[in-house]
Amino acid sequence: MRLTCLVPLLFPALAVAEPVQIPGPQGPLEAEQITVEGADHAVVIIPGSGPTDRDGNASVMGIKTDAYKQLAEALAEQGVASLRVDKRGFYGSSKAIVDPNNVTIAAYAQDTRDWVDHASALAPCVWIAGHSEGGLVALVAAQDQPENLCGLILMATPGRPMGQLLIEQFEANPANAPLMPELREIVEGLEAGQTRDPAALTPILRPLFSEGIQRFMVDGFSYDPAMIAKDWPGPALIIQGDEDIQVNARDAGLLQGALPQAQYIDLAGGTHMLKAAVAGNLVATYTDPSLPLHEALVPGIARFLIEHTKPE
Repeated sequence: MRLTCLVPLLFPALAVAEPVQIPGPQGPLEAEQITVEGADHAVVIIPGSGPTDRDGNASVMGIKTDAYKQLAEALAEQGVASLRVDKRGFYGSSKAIVDPNNVTIAAYAQDTRDWVDHASALAPCVWIAGHSEGGLVALVAAQDQPENLCGLILMATPGRPMGQLLIEQFEANPANAPLMPELREIVEGLEAGQTRDPAALTPILRPLFSEGIQRFMVDGFSYDPAMIAKDWPGPALIIQGDEDIQVNARDAGLLQGALPQAQYIDLAGGTHMLKAAVAGNLVATYTDPSLPLHEALVPGIARFLIEHTKPE
């Protein structure tokens, strides 16, 4: 296993941040590691959908939050080590595969298990913290439990198949009403394993349903997160904001029903980006990285981890 270190960044509690790499399918996978001396816990942070990077940003989509970076640094101040990863095919992991759309949830899950194995050197207890689609990846990764995996942290994670969620997200905007019949047909086809020629779609929908993205959706839409969650017997923490316009309390409720042992953190006024909503500006937490994490997020995770610290 090869580690690559650039200029270390120091934090309280004798913490050091550095890029690290592990072998991927065709080239290295990369993450940002924060090592905390004497840590009992390490958290592997799995990004949400699309070209989201290790910091929680997706510049091609106009998303700039730094949410994962803020989370990792705040956890370090609580004595928790972390890895926040770049998904195969993107950013530091761009050489892991040629086509970043030529992926499956199962492939992301295997990468996650490999990162858990790596994180086992950081602390005796490793947790997967998946955000949005990353929460589904966490659930799938846990089906073949790595040795040092202690539990799951599901942040704004869907509780329903992603195709259903996509339709609901589009329906929430009245301006999309003319597109809904076509969109439902596309999603129903993808759920049945059928792709469509992007050139035959309404132009505004073509970027959302390129050939590569449709291939990934065929796979992704086949998973029911709540059904998969029923197979996880270990500790779990469900985190959901009530101002989230992408995933909502219904999803958290489905996950809670599947994971009766799970604890729940309600981020009052929290958005999908794990930050407090800004009145009058729905997209502020998607575009302003200076906004802090929701005040209940890090203390809630820290309390949960302390409760699950293994006795020496």
